[in-house]
Amino acid sequence: VQLQAYGGGLVQAGGSLRLSCAASGSVFSIGTAGWYRQAPGNQRELVARITSGGSTNYADSVKGRFTISRDNAKNTVYLQMNSLKAEDTAVYYCNADVIRMDWRYEHDYWGQGTEFTVSS
Repeated sequence: VQLQAYGGGLVQAGGSLRLSCAASGSVFSIGTAGWYRQAPGNQRELVARITSGGSTNYADSVKGRFTISRDNAKNTVYLQMNSLKAEDTAVYYCNADVIRMDWRYEHDYWGQGTEFTVSS
């Protein structure tokens, strides 16, 4: 099982960007999934999380600006980011629990991280 995150790059302050995280391999479905970020010198922090039922929660710093969603048919989780600020600059990681094809529920898969920079 692999999680592949992509969508990073360079964006101007106030702009928008969408990150994607796709699960591949022996995956039946994704369970609870989340996006985390780590800026230089900082600890990794939770940005947003979505359950298999679609319930979401967000870090206070991104509420109203970021939206996490999922496409279960594609085993993909998205993070739509609007009104970006310089302080959103970080490496973003996706994390997910996975239900494998053999019905095993496995926790805590991590994607490789995708980086973007918000220029002010």
